[in-house]
Amino acid sequence: MALILDWSNEQEGMEIPGAWIERIEQLLQLAGAAEGLEEGEVTLTFIDDAGIHALNRDYRGIDRPTDVLSFAMQDEGEDEPEIVFEVEHEDDTDPISGMLGDIIISVETAKRQSEEYGHSLEREIGFLFVHGFLHLNGYDHQDAESEAVMTAKQEAVLQQAGLTR
Repeated sequence: MALILDWSNEQEGMEIPGAWIERIEQLLQLAGAAEGLEEGEVTLTFIDDAGIHALNRDYRGIDRPTDVLSFAMQDEGEDEPEIVFEVEHEDDTDPISGMLGDIIISVETAKRQSEEYGHSLEREIGFLFVHGFLHLNGYDHQDAESEAVMTAKQEAVLQQAGLTR
């Protein structure tokens, strides 16, 4: 198994160009290599502001839209119940062990932010994907030190992919 991207477009504001998906797959490979990951699956969903607003409210208690949300499958926080599946498989594998998690990006917010920052929408989507991927792998930006680490990792991957500002 390798790093695999499964994606869907759940918003109607715009078609997602095939070149963007190829770029995101490239970013997944680069970010995975930087983290020493050779296997796993990431699910990416493009939605609108209304959809991400509802998710942000329901799962994080923040009643407003955001740009990206990440839901790690391998993360067991203190407040999260452990979920145990008892499913027998012929090859004795766990069906979710390879799942890294879900990344949800609001295309509407990404478009606004790309205009505010003066770079392409493709670059903003790429940035948000890498940001979400790092969250799936345990990174956060709650303080200046952790934010600096995360920012450096994001920029390194984006630079490798040629997605500069």
